[in-house]
Amino acid sequence: MFVTFEGCEGVGKSTQVKMLRDYLDRTGQPAVYVREPGSTHISEQIRNIIANPENTEMTDITEAMLFAASRAQLVREVIRPALERGELVICDRYVDSSVAYQGYARGMGVERIKQINAPAIDGLLPDVTIFLDLRPSESWRTFKNTDRLEQESADFHDKVYDGYIAEIKGSNGRIIPVKPDFDKKVTAERILEVLREKGAIK
Repeated sequence: MFVTFEGCEGVGKSTQVKMLRDYLDRTGQPAVYVREPGSTHISEQIRNIIANPENTEMTDITEAMLFAASRAQLVREVIRPALERGELVICDRYVDSSVAYQGYARGMGVERIKQINAPAIDGLLPDVTIFLDLRPSESWRTFKNTDRLEQESADFHDKVYDGYIAEIKGSNGRIIPVKPDFDKKVTAERILEVLREKGAIK
């Protein structure tokens, strides 16, 4: 199965991916773990370009296409081969991020972003997507503001959240919102329950 994690900045998404990995390691359930953008040599180089705060002149279309290019490499080099081997793949962000960040928050439009990403994902959508349902302005966590996207305004990040909520409604149950708890272990248990129900893990 192909499982992805989504969420706004500072909501503990990457922490929850790590906690899931710890659980699966302890219980002897192997999986392939990747992040977006990144997890291949080429994709990591693209990540550095996207995140570099000095790249202030980057246009919205360039940003969207860079994400798609990184995704195309990751799908073909890692994700699809792993799925074809029958392995569980867990990905920290995927195409839903582009829809929320570029489609909604950048105002590029959902259909345009889906068209840009169509050749990148080549029809590959997650079986289940965990969305950590917390508006960034309500988060008790802080993010470092070290990369270009993190430095965007609070209004931008609220639009990202609104984009995710809109996508949940049209996902036919694929995107499952999980409300983060102040206790990250409680959040982790909520995620495990969802993934067990979906048959992704034991």
